[in-house]
Amino acid sequence: MTDHPLGAVVQGSLSQGLEVRLHSDVSVEQMRVGKFLVVQGVRSRFFCLLTDVSLGTANPRILANPPSFQDTFMRDVLAGSATYGNVELAPMLMFTPTEEESNNSQPEDTSLGSFQAQTNADIELLPVKTIPTHFSQVYEASERDFRAVFGWEDDPTRRNFAIGKPLDMDVPICIDLDRFVERSNGVFGKSGTGKSFLTRLLISGIIRKQAAVNLMFDMHSEYGWEAMKEGKEVSTVKGLRQLFPGQVEIYTLDPESTKRRGVSDAQELYLSYDQIDIEDIRLVGHELGISEASLDNANILEAEYGKSWIMQLLNMTNEDIKLFCQEKQGHAGSIMSLQRKLMRLDNLKYLRTACSHNYINQVLESLDAGKHVVIEFGSQSNMLSYMLATNMITRRIHGSYVKKAERFLQTKSPSDRPRQLVITIEEAHRFLDSKIVHQTIFGTIAREMRKYFVTLLIVDQRPSGIDNEVMSQVGTRITCLLNDEKDIDAIFTGVSGGQNLRSVLAKLDSKQQALILGHAVPMPVVIRTRPYDQQFYAEIGETDWSELPDEEVFAAAETARAELGF
Repeated sequence: MTDHPLGAVVQGSLSQGLEVRLHSDVSVEQMRVGKFLVVQGVRSRFFCLLTDVSLGTANPRILANPPSFQDTFMRDVLAGSATYGNVELAPMLMFTPTEEESNNSQPEDTSLGSFQAQTNADIELLPVKTIPTHFSQVYEASERDFRAVFGWEDDPTRRNFAIGKPLDMDVPICIDLDRFVERSNGVFGKSGTGKSFLTRLLISGIIRKQAAVNLMFDMHSEYGWEAMKEGKEVSTVKGLRQLFPGQVEIYTLDPESTKRRGVSDAQELYLSYDQIDIEDIRLVGHELGISEASLDNANILEAEYGKSWIMQLLNMTNEDIKLFCQEKQGHAGSIMSLQRKLMRLDNLKYLRTACSHNYINQVLESLDAGKHVVIEFGSQSNMLSYMLATNMITRRIHGSYVKKAERFLQTKSPSDRPRQLVITIEEAHRFLDSKIVHQTIFGTIAREMRKYFVTLLIVDQRPSGIDNEVMSQVGTRITCLLNDEKDIDAIFTGVSGGQNLRSVLAKLDSKQQALILGHAVPMPVVIRTRPYDQQFYAEIGETDWSELPDEEVFAAAETARAELGF
């Protein structure tokens, strides 16, 4: 923090925030929404977020007869007294020194420049319960302030991960990964704002810091081996398998597509009809056009034929269905309709009549061994295919974790403690819509929090489509630019003081900026996200990419150019 104050508090309240009048030598153009400022009160220091900027005048007659633009002298005379700039601050945290700390500080130094905390553990930052007095001075936050609030990446006491930097400073902003993975979280933003890159950053940090084990349902094949980089030039960025070759495994539901993209060591994954439950069909009921009446009759079929009910249904003739309905009091029309709709499942490459090998158990074994798993969909990335496979796999993995957690609660043995699991899903509003969320495994996981050591990382561009109860349980929200009012409202569901942050979110740039708030950060903050580039590869991965020759580093990009005809 600089020693020069920016302004003084003139009015405000705990619920509505503080109004600050800028000093005459401070231009209102220096103030940007989302800026981190510090207010020095008489007893406490307040860490605040700038939420709005406005202009004010001491006399309305000035507006009736404003000075000419060329009259710089008159404008300078009016500046600071008759005309001035205002900013609105939302206090987020406060620090009140103990009596011993106050006695040790220099009495003439009332600024935060005297703040000498070396780690976030040295001070106690508390929620704001009061506000500073009139005319308390406001300062720009210094690197020391940022470190006091957000810590730093090499803090030995915490698993901190630098996710970006403030908009106007070169200091890392860290999230606490232990707090991040213990609740379900969300990455939100409209299309093209970099959600996938941000998600890849987060998962890289979790892998590097060993905060949890990850299961990623990679709808567009962007996380495993490589992904296309946005921009005019055709180039690629490295996926998690290239960054962490010894820790990440790729499973594919479309082996041919995966091989065409140059991934040679991906493991095949197949599912069978006898693994599909009615819950899975209900989730994709909208995609298949299946009515509730058909689902009711599916229960009759399942009660009669058990796990093989789908194959039995698909092999039935119309006469078989009519005879079945006479015996079991089913509705022939609904069952025939269900049969026609389920025939679309034959188009899914990964579905088999029966599988001799249990591939889901193989995925579980990889997770139990501490491996991070990316499941690629290749050409099977349509919503029907993605939702069905994701729900089938997640439901069984969650069931396994429930058993492990119950055993751990019984034995209390550290060796029985399950590894914390983070499941990443895209297009999350399709799974967490209010109409079906109470009947899907994802709604169950989101509401359970850390009870069974499984949480979600939901990636979505329409948070308004997610059930409000689920959104209220989302611990940390990392949000890129959103324009739709309903989506902005959804982000602040269950957030105290969210109204003050709406303007911050609406003013983000469309690229490489995000608002972070929630469980993993002490206070909301706007960041410029960390670049996903050569320097990041060298800092985060197992392989030192900075030591590799250029031709090897960019080999994947050249391959992509050749495949696309460039």
